Formats: sequence, C-alpha cells, structure tokens
Amino acid sequence: MRMNYITFRSVTPAQRGQRLLQRAGIRCTLQRTPGSLQERGCGYCLRLRAEDTRNAVEVLQGGAVPYSRVYAADTGSLEALHL
Repeated sequence: MRMNYITFRSVTPAQRGQRLLQRAGIRCTLQRTPGSLQERGCGYCLRLRAEDTRNAVEVLQGGAVPYSRVYAADTGSLEALHL
C-alpha cells in the first residue's frame, strides 16, 4: 500500500488536521516527520493512504488547517507533490 505524508510546522495544526480528517472518514496517523522530510521546523506529519491524499488536502483547506507540504513515499524515495 502506497503511503503519503502531509507535513505541518507544529503539533497543534497537525492535531487539528488529524481530527478534521478523521471526522471526514479519512484514516491517518499523526507522527513525527521523518528526518529526511523536515524543512524549517516541519516536525509533525499525518501519514495516510496515497489514494486519500487529494481528498485530505481539500478537507484541510476547507477547514483552514495550515499544512506545509505533501510528500509521496514510493519505494523508499520521497517526492514532494503539488496538489
């Protein structure tokens, strides 16, 4: 199963995002951002299924939850997505 990450600058918006996504029926896990993804203090992320990513971003934007970046985690390499 392909997984993606949505990064946040701090834990508070990540927690808000997690609650919002869970209410929308999107399963995600709050965790520390992997070291290779940390940019300028992006210390927390939500890990979710790749097929849920576009919908998750729309839910976060609709709920005014600020996030930093979205990354695809395919076969060990990480790539920034522009959604």
